[in-house]
Amino acid sequence: MTPPDPSPGPLLTRLPIRRLSVAGWDELEDVVAVEEPLELRVEAPEGGGPLSVTMRTPGHDLHLTRGWLHAEGLSEAVEETWQQPDLPNVVWLRGDTAALLSARRTTATSSACGVCGSGSVERLMLRAPPPVWTAPPLPPGLIARLPELLRAAQPAFQASGGLHAAGLFDPAGTLLAAYEDVGRHNAVDKVVGASLAELPLNDRVLVTSSRAGFEIVQKAVLAGVAVVVTVGAPSSLAIDTAASFGVTLLGFVRQGRFNVYAGAERVQD
Repeated sequence: MTPPDPSPGPLLTRLPIRRLSVAGWDELEDVVAVEEPLELRVEAPEGGGPLSVTMRTPGHDLHLTRGWLHAEGLSEAVEETWQQPDLPNVVWLRGDTAALLSARRTTATSSACGVCGSGSVERLMLRAPPPVWTAPPLPPGLIARLPELLRAAQPAFQASGGLHAAGLFDPAGTLLAAYEDVGRHNAVDKVVGASLAELPLNDRVLVTSSRAGFEIVQKAVLAGVAVVVTVGAPSSLAIDTAASFGVTLLGFVRQGRFNVYAGAERVQD
């Protein structure tokens, strides 16, 4: 019999930020969604090991795992799923080991992150140095305009309303590259892929039409981007990663306002 799913984990956290509004700058706390990796691991006397890693908000991890197994056609291969109190970011699976490991996934996300927030950042540090920024601090007015400038380069979104976009800007606000995709991470990959000959992307600003999850900041760090601008909210792990690498992370950049979650020194007062 499968044990019940444990109670929800911490969905939200509160973090100090600087906020710019029409009245000026304020120091306050903001509510941020928590993001952590979840590893699915097969337990077997011989030949077990990791199956997949996905980014998620903690809580109801067994429901998440069972739904994923069902979608992958692996429900019949699993006899038991459980978690251990000392490893909250791991779900263990027991069953048909060969069938489960045949579906093993190796992705950029799973190879870059561990099974806890600090592990994710530490492993990323082994792969990439902190991005470099030599340009002057960015004027708030320019930052506030960047999503609008990106929107002008989103014809597919304007026609369908169903795509994300990512754009690369220079410190003067000139759009250097922009791509659209149904996945925000795919759009960032396209921007980086188109700019491989220029890596690292020093003195560049990455703008996305989405929230900022860990993967967005991770991709920016690996590409050498020092400033990330998003129209949505960042997650706790995205903020931790940005702070660890000295990346400027700006969220809720819309209607002339934005929040500075990390790297405030690159924003003019």
